[in-house]
Amino acid sequence: MGDFEQDFYQTGYYIDDQGSGVAYYDADAAQDTLPNNLDPFMEERYSGEIYQPTMNSTDFSSTASESPGEEPPLLVELGIDFDHMWQKTLTVLNPLKPADGSIMNETDLTGPILFCIALGVTLMMAGKVHFGYVYGISAIACIGMYILLSLMSSLAVSYGCVASVLGYCLLPMVALSAFAVVYSLQGILGTVLALLTICWCSFSASKIFISTLAMQEQQLLVFYPCALLYGLFTLLTVF
Repeated sequence: MGDFEQDFYQTGYYIDDQGSGVAYYDADAAQDTLPNNLDPFMEERYSGEIYQPTMNSTDFSSTASESPGEEPPLLVELGIDFDHMWQKTLTVLNPLKPADGSIMNETDLTGPILFCIALGVTLMMAGKVHFGYVYGISAIACIGMYILLSLMSSLAVSYGCVASVLGYCLLPMVALSAFAVVYSLQGILGTVLALLTICWCSFSASKIFISTLAMQEQQLLVFYPCALLYGLFTLLTVF
């Protein structure tokens, strides 16, 4: 029993009377016995400052680079770039302007679809409902032009690029169709305007194709099938 009392851990609590059950705490005795058994971490006192984690410069730079402000716009991610569309339109409207091959090689079908719809609407305003002919001729012409350019060019040809170029070069034909709403093209003036429109569309398309596919010496060979295609659209517009 004596050995057990020696091994018993002494605390700062003492009971004077077992019957009353009153206990008190001896602070001096607790200070003499407890500091040797405390964890060093518990000796640190609260300084009143909020803990602020540190961040490396590399983590901050990676977080800043992925910020929403630097992400490309949604329209650009969907392949709709109004700046490139405007540049392509100016290239078609100005046949003497050199074509930028890097921009023209993009698969942009937003402009061609809008121009096809505009052509169908202007034809309908003139009393000619030819939406099916417009889309059918466009699809068949894109396939045929894609096969022809694949045989003629040493570079890889994209079907989307062919459809994009042919669709953008349809813009002068849309203007001719809009003119046909207010004036009949079945005359000398209409014939001259139709021939000029065919040459305009064909020259713009051939210019873009040869600059994109590096076919500078074959512009006349590309011009001829383009003239046949836009000649069909002219027949729909005039008659």
